[in-house]
Amino acid sequence: MSPAPRPTGLGRKAAAPGGAASPPLTDVQYKRACELDALAAVVSWDTRDKLATLLSDDDIATLRHLVETGMGANTLRALTSDLGYLEAWCVAATGTPLPWPAPESLVLKFVAHHLWDPAKRETDRTHGMPAEVAATLTAQKLLRGATPRAVSTVERRLASWSTLHQWRGLESPISTPTVRKAFGFARRASNRPRIRKSKTAVTRKILNRLTATCHGARLTDARDLAVLLLAFASGGRRRSEVAGLRVEQLVKQPPVPVDPRKPELGTLPCLGIRLGRTKNTTASDDATVYLVGPPVVALRDWLARARIAKGAVFRRIDRWQVIGERALTPEAVNLIVKKRCRAAGLHAEEFSAHGLRAGYLTEAARRGIPLPEAMRQSQHRSVQQAASYYNDAEAALGRAARLGL
Repeated sequence: MSPAPRPTGLGRKAAAPGGAASPPLTDVQYKRACELDALAAVVSWDTRDKLATLLSDDDIATLRHLVETGMGANTLRALTSDLGYLEAWCVAATGTPLPWPAPESLVLKFVAHHLWDPAKRETDRTHGMPAEVAATLTAQKLLRGATPRAVSTVERRLASWSTLHQWRGLESPISTPTVRKAFGFARRASNRPRIRKSKTAVTRKILNRLTATCHGARLTDARDLAVLLLAFASGGRRRSEVAGLRVEQLVKQPPVPVDPRKPELGTLPCLGIRLGRTKNTTASDDATVYLVGPPVVALRDWLARARIAKGAVFRRIDRWQVIGERALTPEAVNLIVKKRCRAAGLHAEEFSAHGLRAGYLTEAARRGIPLPEAMRQSQHRSVQQAASYYNDAEAALGRAARLGL
């Protein structure tokens, strides 16, 4: 692919701390930036220039190949971010670009730099990531805080590193016995607790407070109400799935009884959502979840008021209440949750869009809904992960936790 003509002069400059412009891209970096433009589903414009300075030509070629294979956008985005971090860390730690294949010693160095014992660091300043490496990554806004990384983050980056080896047709050193044993020891040494994606689950009680802020006459109120109710009631859909939802995925269903045992109570509107490709499903799986009652009413109201008959369901609305053509971004869904938390008098930093997913399973556990039934709606593949929400709910409500009363 031929890059677009380069603007005369310095080209595009990325913002730097304090408002100063970062150094302009070189000719080679600008060419890579143009290549990254072709990966719009993976790389946002805001990160394009930074990645162009971190990735090599071979890295770009690998990413383009992954796009052509049809890998999911979220997976590609994570791989791209991880690859950029690995390249930057390797240069900071060794002074050379990331080698392919990576030697086992380099992987062990990566583990040692990211998972370490804080108590040991107090008496041995050479333990863990060297200060100069941390300073370099911090200056590049790739690292925050001089603490061990979360085990899940390191594990994901190692998995991405292994995947990229495989896609390059190389043998990965990540799964060797030595690396696996070292990672196990490092995992135990790092006592950083696991942090949930949302500190607080958005249970039904909290959801009611959020939706109570959405009953105004503005289009944003109608959209946000539909976003919150759909995300929760459809099984706690991920923010990327909510943002990427299209009208073509909505399937009209016949009304369902309010109570199958009491047909005289009437019916409720029902709507199916074909999930298509998600983190856990492919388009060929034809996975479908269902909405019943108020979420259907809210969604239909939003579509009618916004006059949306095709394309993206949830779209950006500007300050003048003009609806755009483009879909919301996953981050915009997260910001909607936080905005409604603030409006409801809650601490927004305690919540994120993932709280709707956690809240759905937590609420299902509290209401005594069997785990397999809840998982059919949430589309969790891991029983262990889904069951953790049930276990937390049961522990909090059980008698064992109340012996001090």
